[in-house]
Amino acid sequence: MKYDYVIVGSGLFGAVFAQQMTERGKRCLVLEKRSHTGGNLHCENHEGIWVHQYGPHIFHTHDEGIWNYANRFVSFNDYVHSPLARVGDRHYNLPFNLNTFEQVWGVKTATEAQAIIEKQRQAIKGKPQNLKEQAIANIGEELYRLFVEGYTQKQWGKNPEELPASIIQRIPVYYERNNRYFKDRYQGIPIGGYNALTDALLKDVEVRTGIDYLDDPAHWNSQAPKVVYTGPLDAYYKYQFGALEYRSLRFEHERLEQSVFQPSAQVNYTQASVPYTRIVEHKHFEFGTQAHTIITREYSQAWSPGQEPYYPIGDAPNLKRYNQYKALAEQENQLIIGGRLADYRYYDMHQVIAAALHKAQQVP
Repeated sequence: MKYDYVIVGSGLFGAVFAQQMTERGKRCLVLEKRSHTGGNLHCENHEGIWVHQYGPHIFHTHDEGIWNYANRFVSFNDYVHSPLARVGDRHYNLPFNLNTFEQVWGVKTATEAQAIIEKQRQAIKGKPQNLKEQAIANIGEELYRLFVEGYTQKQWGKNPEELPASIIQRIPVYYERNNRYFKDRYQGIPIGGYNALTDALLKDVEVRTGIDYLDDPAHWNSQAPKVVYTGPLDAYYKYQFGALEYRSLRFEHERLEQSVFQPSAQVNYTQASVPYTRIVEHKHFEFGTQAHTIITREYSQAWSPGQEPYYPIGDAPNLKRYNQYKALAEQENQLIIGGRLADYRYYDMHQVIAAALHKAQQVP
């Protein structure tokens, strides 16, 4: 066989795994069905502004080892993610913190804010059973109605009562004046965009773009004793147990002949009446001073096989179906799975790197 590993997908999991194996002297071939590498991290340069083509990505981690690993390949700036929420004509600080509570209720202290939220969360009895109940338990009913309800309906295409409580558990709440969305010690954006990171990871690796592994898996399986698959697991098994559900996204990029469009890199539009979920202004990620700007409106939409999957809908029926596929994968000696799609779960970038490094350590 010509290779030790055929790696399907050049996103962060595939790129890190390929880098690790290549460093160990293994022969790797990376297959990428898109015309570019990097998966959803891919950026495009528009006259000095690096545009995150598939939605904003902010690198953050508490893990010094992961941070040091990433810094082997790229330098990071000191960007700190502090998004805003827009309701009507007014902006509110995110994540939920004392600044937000003052903007909504006029309170000045954590004690005042906690008293309001504690009173409102009494409406939830026992363990929250869905996203709505979890949100009210976290932030009270008023903030839920203002910031979560409409946004969730757009993002997931379902009523919050139909979604699992686990989705909302990632949203931070701080009873202090802290507009940092992530409290991780290390945070930033690669200088020159994320292409710099993935290109460096794949620098010594053979990569072929424009090739869909699933068009001829038997051929590619014959090229190496091990195949690392990072795509949707249901597609790998031709949907024999049915398709796993996702939400997809549509991006509307626009160049504006003005220096600044909005006060932060990301502004969430929480009202259901606004069709997009957020607007991203990319120059903020690298503190750009160009005379023009690029914005992206992000629309959440239904997904069907053939469209790009973004967010797994990890409710009980889907997880049951996924576990059927995973059981098949575990029976295949040649197959290694990993990454957001193959694992059918949402990952932050540091988690993807950690998972890929761990998987690389497990194999010969």
